[in-house]
Amino acid sequence: MPKITEIFFDCDNTLVLSEELAFEACADLANEILEKQGLPVRYTGEELIKDFVGQNFRGMMQSLQAKFMFELSKDELESYVTAEEDKVIAKLLEKAQPCVGATEQVEKLFESKKYDLAVVSSSALRRVRASIEKVGQDKYFDHDKVFSAATSLPKPTSKPDPAIYIHALKECGKTAEETVTVEDSISGATSAIRANIAVIGYVGSYPTEEKQQEMTQRLADLGAQVIMKDWSEFPDCLKKIEEAEAPVAAL
Repeated sequence: MPKITEIFFDCDNTLVLSEELAFEACADLANEILEKQGLPVRYTGEELIKDFVGQNFRGMMQSLQAKFMFELSKDELESYVTAEEDKVIAKLLEKAQPCVGATEQVEKLFESKKYDLAVVSSSALRRVRASIEKVGQDKYFDHDKVFSAATSLPKPTSKPDPAIYIHALKECGKTAEETVTVEDSISGATSAIRANIAVIGYVGSYPTEEKQQEMTQRLADLGAQVIMKDWSEFPDCLKKIEEAEAPVAAL
């Protein structure tokens, strides 16, 4: 296996505890859209997390339109996307906290100068930068090495589409084989795996032992090479991937 020289990090609930705050902020907006469509269903932030974790707001709206068979115009969708960004960023700047132990591990990586570091997220670039700035992690990432599926691509998308990881590899001048990423969600891990990037699955941000066990199994079944429950485990998880032998090609 080629030497690992690049580490990518998902942002939401991997570096920063932002998902709950974000979904809390956008629940009212999602319900406003559903009400205007004459639909009786309403979501809480917790229910949105359950159904759409790992997706950005644009992806969530696409899923809702498909599920409930309605269609927003392009202008309507863009207006809602902007409104959601503003609501979420305000909430994050007020309350966001780092995932326990994440900042310490990223700082160690940064100081070691052994790896290049980047953030690869589904969320809008303004939101990602607001999140890492709020918790003091922005100093570990070059400004142009924060990537967003919602903002950085010619055509906005969302994980599990691998486009943002493929884009990040190109911009960083790396191959998938020399890269590792940390992901907490099924959609995020799927995105990385589709781009042939090794995945450390992080389950520490899930609120209960039962949910952590469930996600451990799901991420492992999906193809995450290593599962990490606590950020203190990161050095050992990375070492396992670095020391793994390259698979033998089938005859």
